[in-house]
Amino acid sequence: MRSFRHQVAAITGAGSGMGRALAQMLVAEGCHVAISDVNASALAETQKLLEATTTSQGAITISCHQLDVADKLAVNQFAADVVARHGKVNMVFNNAGVTVADSTEHMSDENFEWLMNINFWGVIYGTRAFLPLLSVDEPGNIVNTSSIFGIVSFPGQAAYNASKFAVRGFTYALRMELANSHPHVGVTCVQPGGVKTNIVRDSRYVSSDNQAPNKEEATAAFESMAQLTSAEAAALILKAVRKNKARVLVGNDARLFALIERIMPVAYMRLLRSLLNREQARERSTP
Repeated sequence: MRSFRHQVAAITGAGSGMGRALAQMLVAEGCHVAISDVNASALAETQKLLEATTTSQGAITISCHQLDVADKLAVNQFAADVVARHGKVNMVFNNAGVTVADSTEHMSDENFEWLMNINFWGVIYGTRAFLPLLSVDEPGNIVNTSSIFGIVSFPGQAAYNASKFAVRGFTYALRMELANSHPHVGVTCVQPGGVKTNIVRDSRYVSSDNQAPNKEEATAAFESMAQLTSAEAAALILKAVRKNKARVLVGNDARLFALIERIMPVAYMRLLRSLLNREQARERSTP
């Protein structure tokens, strides 16, 4: 897809972060958008920003849909509403995601299922709801957000790792399937590293012990570590969509971790554990 002008994009998780940035960039390029989020107030804020976005591409249609991507029926209705409102759909960005910081041993079933229902099933529901509705007369794209944590695992993020590994595998299989059955539909797997979004701030965070960082400290640490803004990440994603890339590693940290995993597919776990143990020992020794 060389141009987004006059196309229609459906975006989940558009209330903030990469979803909001994707919507802003697409609107600026003359793309009509259907934005969705479970947070109605955040979604309304995105709508205001989109309405103020400068574009020289003519009138842009923006529709807003409060949506829980874990609700299959609601996702199906969202897809139907998008086509009813916009007349067609060309691109689907299954972007909504959450995280839970907790160990496998102590994590509740409720939290594990909450995360998987959004991160994994939300992508499945979105893909399956929109695929039959994608325009057959124009190029289309399905863009699923995985993570660098869909390539490397990290302690305390087992549920998140599971969901993002699953999204990665699903998306690659989908790309191969559609190459024959829907050759006009591109499929891209997005694998961000540290991007300044609200995912940690909005997480379900469980401290492992009294010496572990609290949620506010973890949020601050993530924001300090994250290398890219949401706008920078969105620009890289749209560049990959234009070229129908199978995968886009978003950020130098994502590219570095992917390289390490390729060179040390098992040994990286020992290296990572050693680095984490050293950091935890340092923090405990700090007055």
